[in-house]
Amino acid sequence: MAHPKHKISKQRRDKRRTHDKAVVPQLTTCSNCGATVMYHHVCPECGYYRGRQIINKTVA
Repeated sequence: MAHPKHKISKQRRDKRRTHDKAVVPQLTTCSNCGATVMYHHVCPECGYYRGRQIINKTVA
């Protein structure tokens, strides 16, 4: 196994880790039914995306 020759400072280590963080997904409301939907995804409730029906959801 490789061993480091020099100690990595906390500042350098933390700079490398700046992008390793949890990201909250962007949410919006469906223009058809008003349900909460992730951006660029088909609405799971009604099956609409950008005003067009993509998935045929039957009402039970």
